Amino acid sequence: MANTASTLAPPKQAGYVQALSILGVLYFIMGFVTWVNGTLIPFLRIACELNISEALLVTFAFYLAYFFLSVPSSFIIKRTGFKNGMALSLVVMAAGSLIFIPAANTRSFALFLTGLFVQGAGLSLLQTASNPYVSIIGPIESAAKRISIMGICNKIAGAVSPLILASIVLKNATELESKIVAATDPVEKAALLDSLASRVIGPYIVMAVILVLLAVVISRSSLPEIETDKSDASDGAGKPIAGSRTSVFQYPYLLLGVLCIFMYVGVEVMAGDVIGTYGNALGMSLDKTKYFTTFTLLAMLLGYIIGIITIPKYLSQDKSLRISAILGIVFTVCAFMTTGYTAVTFIALLGLANSLMWPAIFPLAIDKLGSFTKIGSAFLVMGIVGGGILPQIYSGLYNKESLFHFLYSDTMDFRHAFLYCMVPCYLYILYYALAGHKLGKK
Repeated sequence: MANTASTLAPPKQAGYVQALSILGVLYFIMGFVTWVNGTLIPFLRIACELNISEALLVTFAFYLAYFFLSVPSSFIIKRTGFKNGMALSLVVMAAGSLIFIPAANTRSFALFLTGLFVQGAGLSLLQTASNPYVSIIGPIESAAKRISIMGICNKIAGAVSPLILASIVLKNATELESKIVAATDPVEKAALLDSLASRVIGPYIVMAVILVLLAVVISRSSLPEIETDKSDASDGAGKPIAGSRTSVFQYPYLLLGVLCIFMYVGVEVMAGDVIGTYGNALGMSLDKTKYFTTFTLLAMLLGYIIGIITIPKYLSQDKSLRISAILGIVFTVCAFMTTGYTAVTFIALLGLANSLMWPAIFPLAIDKLGSFTKIGSAFLVMGIVGGGILPQIYSGLYNKESLFHFLYSDTMDFRHAFLYCMVPCYLYILYYALAGHKLGKK
């Protein structure tokens, strides 16, 4: 049987390179917008006077958008096409960035969460369009390599964005936090908090302008459109073969892949965004922990480089996923068994373990979907909500004030909670690498 990905004629070399270059810029934007959340968590914890569980609602609101808007995104892309869908996503993200202005002026955590949700909505649309595009623009066997190249763009942005934002909004953070805590006059304290909150306005205005300009460039570019609305089971004339699948729910390897993406993004966010609060719990100052997300992203960057060199020449996509899952288990256990900077180093190394998971899971899950590629991609992007759920489960295990407080145990500390959240996820990812991606695949 023919499948859409393998029967598509690849673009000419010049167009292929241009398309990958444009996609590289889009993946850079995705990384920048996503990974500034690692800095927003400690920033909003101070500016909006939140506890850790409340601050982790940053990731919850951001990733919740993926769950609600991924399927609608697939219908939008079906109507607009890949290119215009990508341009529209950037405009939505710009709108989310602008919501930060009234949020900062009023120090409203609810408005901040609204802005993050809108940004997540834009990213949901962008992910739904760009991920299958990268996977099927060339041979499916080398899709992991192309996604690894995109991952480098994504993670360079992810490594840079916390440094940029932290240097602006968390400058002299420890000293400022001490002043706020020590302030006894409500007016003085409010003035300090207002001054801190206003620091976020400038960066997000700049972000919004860049996103709108890039949307214009994308809409006018020569990015080639790719046809995915053909059946994955057809004869030479394009007529469906009797007995071919008629529903996306008839692809068990896709549905298992959605859960795998859920687990993967959960552990990725835990390693990248929660590492700072983990360091704080170990007694490290905010002036040091505000840069920890960058360490995780640098480890992921190294992993993507390894992926480009090894896949598919030395490693198949499923084998790289098996190795990644095993490394995730090992590094998580090592972080649990150590303390101080050694423990933080092992959490940062989870970035290396996680780096090749998305490049492997996504193409394995959308392979041979044919006319269901867009909706299948949307389902996979829905799984990104794991990045909002897992940190809340982690917090709920040891914090009574968490959204998942019903999981609370008075015998649990943050180290045990981290272990119990991460290891089951990596075990499932290992299962998908070994067997799950084969179920129901013809």
